Parts: sequence; C-alpha cells; structure tokens
Amino acid sequence: MKLAAVDIGSNAIRLQVTHVTHFEGKTNFKKLEYLRFPLRLGLDVFHSQKISDKNRRKFVKLMKAFKLLIDLYEVDDYMVCATSAMRESVNGREICEEVREDIGMKINIIDGNHEAELINMALGSYIDEKSYLHIDVGGGSTELNIYINQEKIATKSFKIGSVRALDDSIPVSVWKSMNKFITDHVTKQDLITCIGTGGNISKILELSNPRKNVRLIGIDKIMEIQAYLESFSYEDRINKLNLNPDRADVIIPASKIYLAAMSAANSKKMMIPDVGLKDGMMQVLYKKNKNKRP
Repeated sequence: MKLAAVDIGSNAIRLQVTHVTHFEGKTNFKKLEYLRFPLRLGLDVFHSQKISDKNRRKFVKLMKAFKLLIDLYEVDDYMVCATSAMRESVNGREICEEVREDIGMKINIIDGNHEAELINMALGSYIDEKSYLHIDVGGGSTELNIYINQEKIATKSFKIGSVRALDDSIPVSVWKSMNKFITDHVTKQDLITCIGTGGNISKILELSNPRKNVRLIGIDKIMEIQAYLESFSYEDRINKLNLNPDRADVIIPASKIYLAAMSAANSKKMMIPDVGLKDGMMQVLYKKNKNKRP
C-alpha cells in the first residue's frame, strides 16, 4: 500500500510518500519520497493577513507538482493538511478552493487542536507511564500537550511560532498565557521530560553532535547551541553552518520557544523523535485503508 501526506505549514510545505508493508505480523512504514519546499506563507499572513498574489501563484504550482508526484507513485490514498498560515489568511479558503477546482486536490484547513491530535498519533511509541510535555513549534503556532501515565491531560495551541517571532511581534500576554498553561498543569515536583517535534529542534539536535541513534538533549545543551547560533550572522549560518536560508533565520526564535516551555515545566531534558504532522496523517490514512489491502 502506498500513502502520501502533504503538510502545508507556515515556513515550508512538505510531501511524503510512504510504502506500507506487512511481514511476520509487523506493519512497516518505509519512506519512498520526501520533499520540502521553502514557501513561507506565514510571512505574508502574519503581517498582512493574506497570502500575496506571488505566493498564491507559487503555491498553486507547487500543489500541481505534488499532485503529479502523487499520481506517478500511484498512491492508494493521500491527505493534505494546512495549518496556521492558511487558516489565518483571509484568502486561504479561496486559494484551497482554486486548487480543488483546478487539480482536484482537497486541502483540509485544520485548527491547532486537530494539528496536535495528528502529531500525537505519531508519538504513541514514545509515551509511557512517566510525565511528558510535548512541544511542537511550527512557523505560526506552538502546540502543547501534557501526558501523565500515558493519558493526555491537557492540550492547547498558541499563536507563537518561529516565523511569527522573527520581528518580536508576539504579545507578552501570549507568552504569559503559554507559561500559565504549563504551570497550571505541571507541578514543580513532577519530573517532566519534554518531547520536541519540528524541523528546528531536529536541526539543533544535529548541531549538538549527538552519539549515534541518541535523540535526547539537555536544556543546557540547547542553550549552548542557541548561543553558538547567535554568534554567527545570518549569512554565516548559511555559508559556514550550511543551514538552509529559511532555517537560518527562524532557528534562533524557535529555540527560544522550546526553552521557554521547558523552563516553565522545570524540565531538564528533551526527547526528539523523528516524527511530525505528516507521520500522524500517515497513521490516519493507514487506519482508513488497512482493511482494503489484498
């Protein structure tokens, strides 16, 4: 079975094609294709509340390209989800309708809670009886989920994101609201391990030079990497650290969001599984289609 997921974020848009196989009673998800295109819809929306004509044209072209790849891979089913930039844009639904009429691709504009639910579906194997704060930082929003004894006890989405934070325009009240949400649900006696998802925290882990197959990082190391990144100019982060241009500017504000959440939870370490929204979408598609397989 072949499945495809398209994640339309605020900083980039991603396509993943996955081959699902069954062997000796196990279900395996093998990545066949992964593409990330740096179309920053959030920069338009968070300043002017709409997607510009230029980015609208690029977006439609990109959806045509992704639909062509989906068709070429002959996938059995696919899912397309758009998050904060598209849902906050005054012309977002109009653009999605244009894509549907033009190429027959349905785009689901999902709210923050639905976004968090999809990401959580991919985290199942990482949650045990301990206490966890899941932090997913996107370009336009941050989703927080708190787990205690394998039960999600609280979830909330905040308009705090790496693209939105580029010009320090996030109101202090929103930061305080995120901090209060965490402290209201986490006592200082709780030993909380954070789970971080998102491209920026994965890059921070990579820059920390972890031991092979170790996807755990301490808060002190995140602070160290943040200071290291801040010691370079934007151009040097691209040329000396080999960061993509659309990563080189947002990685520092993203690190501040992760650190703020960890500090509020009094957490000293973070797990960083290699999962995200697209992986949760794959889980939904698999459950929908698993009984259709030969």
